Amino acid sequence: MSKRAFWTMGIGFGLVALAAQHVVAQETPNCAPRQQVLEQLRDRYGETRQSMGLSAEDTVIEMFASHSSGSWTITVTLPNGLTCLVASGQAFENMAADTLPPGTDA
Repeated sequence: MSKRAFWTMGIGFGLVALAAQHVVAQETPNCAPRQQVLEQLRDRYGETRQSMGLSAEDTVIEMFASHSSGSWTITVTLPNGLTCLVASGQAFENMAADTLPPGTDA
């Protein structure tokens, strides 16, 4: 992975973490019970979970995407079970594992 791609990815993850903390700090109308959000993502957009991780304050960050339409959504699930939409967009692309030797730019 190139240094530029690495930094871009790091900045992206940092922005998601900041957004997640913002969601925790205030209630938003983009939140609903987890099951309800998952059903909407699946039924309305054809999105399934692609990745997940644990963030600050015991929140779960997940990325959902549809391989057929290219839509994607990032959610944060709070410890109380409320799931909030953080970001969404188009042109989702699954990236292959990094096969370049460390230190080699793409």
